[in-house]
Amino acid sequence: MLLGAVADDLTGVTDLSLMLAREGMRTVQVVGVPDRDFDFGNAQAVVVALKSRTIPANEAVQQSRRAVEALLAAGAEQIVFKYCSTFDSTSQGNIGPVAEALLDLLREPLTIACPAFPANKRTIYKGHLFVGDQLLSDSPMKDHPLTPMRDANLVRVLQAQTGLPVGLVEYDVVRQGAAAIAWAFKDALARGERMLVVDAITDDDLREIGSVAAGMKLITGGSGIAIGLPENFRKAGKLQAPEGGTALVAPDGKAVILAGSCSTATRRQIEAAQEAGLQSFKIDPVDVNSGEISVEGVLAWMKGVHGIPLIYSSAEPDAVRNEQAMLGRERAGAIIEHFLGELAVRLRGEGYRRFLVAGGETSGAVVAALGVKAMRIGPEIDPGVPWTLSLGDAEPLALALKSGNFGADDFFIRAWDLLR
Repeated sequence: MLLGAVADDLTGVTDLSLMLAREGMRTVQVVGVPDRDFDFGNAQAVVVALKSRTIPANEAVQQSRRAVEALLAAGAEQIVFKYCSTFDSTSQGNIGPVAEALLDLLREPLTIACPAFPANKRTIYKGHLFVGDQLLSDSPMKDHPLTPMRDANLVRVLQAQTGLPVGLVEYDVVRQGAAAIAWAFKDALARGERMLVVDAITDDDLREIGSVAAGMKLITGGSGIAIGLPENFRKAGKLQAPEGGTALVAPDGKAVILAGSCSTATRRQIEAAQEAGLQSFKIDPVDVNSGEISVEGVLAWMKGVHGIPLIYSSAEPDAVRNEQAMLGRERAGAIIEHFLGELAVRLRGEGYRRFLVAGGETSGAVVAALGVKAMRIGPEIDPGVPWTLSLGDAEPLALALKSGNFGADDFFIRAWDLLR
């Protein structure tokens, strides 16, 4: 193993794994903290999926440390802590505490924080995160039900989460290339700064940043930061040139879409799928809680569906706030996650082998319920979202695990064209 990574949710694992596989690394993703004797096979990169984005910070730290310790024991030379490209984390959030704990574990003086993902229009300028042409704080992320992002200044957001000094490497430096970036890192360390937000607008910026980060034991950011890392191992003679292709032979069986994300992107994808003729069933947590909607009822409805059924709980921000007011924020989300997880298990028993799941929390719940422990990366549907094939199962499953914010409007329609 050359590179080990820990992601704070499941969809974050798939887009990072895809990035590494595309850059030529044999990549396996693992669900949950692996045992110290876990067999990673001949993987050159292993990405561990945790469900730690919204849990208490001390629990996120403990899980992340255990995962990194397992990766180090298996020989990982460099660690990536991966979080969302929209930096999903409130001022009480987990990114700062986890990064601080991993710096301590690895005895590293400095790390970077760079969630930029230009392919999905996430860029950083003057330390401010942009989603397309909007500041993060003006984007739909301001209404996220669990991690509302109302400050686009990443230095300020990160500094609120950690006692370690946070600095900034601005784009005027980054655009000058690796040598200038390296000097900026040295100057920041001399000033006592331990975490550096780094501006990035293009993939080329990320490659330059990645080349300078070759000597860092810990790197934090979105999946885009991994673009430049495999080349460092290649230059060191530890990695061959990319062979190309991530083909996947999908298992036979029925297909289903399960959408729990309330993001604007996922809501548009649902609307596009409905307009294209997909039959859909809306899950409301209040109705689930009262017993008005049940797994048995959804299964009965699905028996009359022609084509791929769409089961969704996605709702407008005002509706989500009303649900949370009635049930409590955590309980409203937990009800949906438990329901869709139970439904997925029942669907597997009914012969469903192809699952497209939208939303990080939803994906984590579904995969946990299905008992999937590891996955191989398949073809890319949209930037950052691949099909995967479960490993170690007698009857493998094809899984597309989509971050709520990712994918074009017709994602739910086009995804199936890549499975044969």
